[in-house]
Amino acid sequence: MKKIGRLDKPDNFGSAHMFSNPIMERLSRTHIMVPITLFISISVVSLYYALTATEIGLGIGLLVLLLGIFVFTFVEYMMHKYFFHMEPDTPLKDKLQYSAHGVHHDYPRDKDRLAMPPFVSAAYAAIFYLVFNLIMGDYCLYFLPGFLIGYTTYLAVHFIVHAYNPPKNFLKILWVNHAIHHYKDPETSFGVSSPLWDYLLGTMPKKD
Repeated sequence: MKKIGRLDKPDNFGSAHMFSNPIMERLSRTHIMVPITLFISISVVSLYYALTATEIGLGIGLLVLLLGIFVFTFVEYMMHKYFFHMEPDTPLKDKLQYSAHGVHHDYPRDKDRLAMPPFVSAAYAAIFYLVFNLIMGDYCLYFLPGFLIGYTTYLAVHFIVHAYNPPKNFLKILWVNHAIHHYKDPETSFGVSSPLWDYLLGTMPKKD
């Protein structure tokens, strides 16, 4: 099993000091509501232009929006499994993997690092728009909000499962799976907002 973090055991209440420069250190942190507000705002603007500046029917548009949510769940799974948990077999990949995700495994309850910093989130949104627009033209104005709704759901779920105790209902599986991923087997449970792709691709935790 490849090593994800630096510590032998995660520090549930600690926080990593990643930069000696205090400005860079501050910029590496964010309140969870900053990217969530950013993505919701972009989604609202995108939907406004989809409704007022295109001839795409609302029914088709809503289907495209739902497709965006669905596609995000797959991207979330693949990014978590193959980028955030990449094999750190070179110094560059080791530094990249630790900065992007390994630090979170070392300090899983550091609430300021449960989402990417605002400037990274804004860059992601811009890249998503450019790529989706290149692929699907005006339909991206519906697809992008769906994708960002998926991203926002992921951010919210990830924050909640780290900040609060699990509920006594069907959503408890999200808490249980993510706890297994952090504290027992980091090679399972890559879906945070949904276990769908873990079921389909065989990475659900094994039952004891």
